[in-house]
Amino acid sequence: MRPILLQGHERSLTQIKYNVDGDLIFSCSKDHRINVWYSHNGERLGTYDGHNGTIWTVDVDSESRFLVSGSADNMMKLWEVKTGKCLFTWEFPTAIKRVAFSDDDSLIACITEQRMGHQGAVRVFPVNRNGTGTEQTQEPLSMFHPIESKATVLTFGTTSDQIITGHESGKITLYKTKTGDEVVSNKRAHREVVTDIQMSPDRSYFITSSKDKSAKLFEAKTLDELKSYVTETPLNSAAIAPKRPYILLGGGQEAMNVTTTSLRQGKFETRFWHKVFEEEVGRVKGHFGPINTIAVHPAGTSYASGGEDGFIRVHHFDDSYFRARPYGDLEPEED
Repeated sequence: MRPILLQGHERSLTQIKYNVDGDLIFSCSKDHRINVWYSHNGERLGTYDGHNGTIWTVDVDSESRFLVSGSADNMMKLWEVKTGKCLFTWEFPTAIKRVAFSDDDSLIACITEQRMGHQGAVRVFPVNRNGTGTEQTQEPLSMFHPIESKATVLTFGTTSDQIITGHESGKITLYKTKTGDEVVSNKRAHREVVTDIQMSPDRSYFITSSKDKSAKLFEAKTLDELKSYVTETPLNSAAIAPKRPYILLGGGQEAMNVTTTSLRQGKFETRFWHKVFEEEVGRVKGHFGPINTIAVHPAGTSYASGGEDGFIRVHHFDDSYFRARPYGDLEPEED
């Protein structure tokens, strides 16, 4: 697989997202900029300028009409995807670490950081999709403070009535969107901070990655652990490949913990694991620093990784990837 190298950020990447159609990739970074690219050839379409701090997170709705971003400048912004225009800004007392659209595009959830006497909070806002999109409300539909340990990542659950959060302590929790009531919690999900959470295509299960060097699959309604993938390096991101039984993991030791002699042991590869057998099946090298974020094309034809080195690498899978028989002798012979 020859990668397409996307060079449009001056600092390390924080999150990458494909849109639902898979023709666009949105990326954000510590350089205060959001970029949008064509996924098939890596051409940059444009930028969304307006934040003046590290942009930690982006998400795009299912129509590719609205983009939402969260930044260290304590602002969450709603953008028009087509024009790059900022439609609305929400302001908070602390930085926004993760944003997510609900499946039906009617809600946006965000996590604000715990800092300077302010509790970490999860807020949910309704999205007014009528008119130009500039008339949004500053008042959240609901707001709640996760107890015991601050939330680091979130996603909407099986439906938009539920929100799943990953926490600094390693636990994962399922909340009711409208009331903030805790439905169920798995306190021993991970031993260290949860760094990423991504839903399966049908939203029935999800994957998490953690600094405890493992990634795990969980059932979305019960938070029961389904599978576990243990590596030898801290993980920053994990994604589920549609239509093939693989998951992709990215991470690597922090740059400050890597000595000059261990640059080769920095483990800056994207790792492919068999989703069912819990075995590593391959690695893709390329980044010069830890991989911070991984996203897979919704049709499963390519994936993108964003690194501490400021580069995005887009890999289109070879035919052999689709021809391979991941279950080996267990697979029925083709007619």
